[in-house]
Amino acid sequence: MNHTFVHRYEIDSSRPSVGSALRDFALRVFAPAVILFAAIVGLGFLIMGPLGGLPSEESISRSLAAGRTSTMNSITAVWSHIGNTEIVIGVCVIAVALIWWRTKQWWYAVIPAIAIAMQASVFVAATTIADRKRPQVPHLDPAPPTSSYPSGHMGASTALYLTFALMAQRIETVWLRRLVTVAFAVIPLLVGYARLYRGMHHLVDVLVGMVNGIVCALLAWHYLRRKTGGGRVTGAAREAVSR
Repeated sequence: MNHTFVHRYEIDSSRPSVGSALRDFALRVFAPAVILFAAIVGLGFLIMGPLGGLPSEESISRSLAAGRTSTMNSITAVWSHIGNTEIVIGVCVIAVALIWWRTKQWWYAVIPAIAIAMQASVFVAATTIADRKRPQVPHLDPAPPTSSYPSGHMGASTALYLTFALMAQRIETVWLRRLVTVAFAVIPLLVGYARLYRGMHHLVDVLVGMVNGIVCALLAWHYLRRKTGGGRVTGAAREAVSR
């Protein structure tokens, strides 16, 4: 990923007005998210229409269900719970508050909130229109009254922890930065596997949820116009941009 993109808030740390931030959000996040929503819904119609619901995916769900063990049932319960709405929102609120307090930059601190809010908006709108049934295997989690497509757990955890991974690039200690980045990258994968294992989603539901989360996280990271053509870069940003 382009280092200037990753370190854009360090290269230009200037304070925007609320009005300019809202205008940037509308143009650089909301408008592209509408296109993302249309693409996800279009794929949903394709799956439920010409592709006949992708019946071959049921074999994946049956295979995972057949291999369940009490140990993995307990482990995946924790992984699945990480992607629950209340957990994602709670972690996001705490993170935004801490980042705001630590950096004194509200425009930077709100990025995780923007990411999960846009992911949730796209997810809710898409799942309302797409009507895909959940896998026909025993469900180990309560099934919310939404379509199986796309996975909201996967989208929410991906959007949240990808923004955390981007923020972690400010960590100057190399080994710690890499460790934290890997940890944040792995968490959504655990959530996705748990949702498959526990019979709550088909594989495509999880993959599209991941795409939704990735795109919304990147849009959120890019929501504010920054001057990245020059300016002072310090710490990890200086090292990265100079490569």
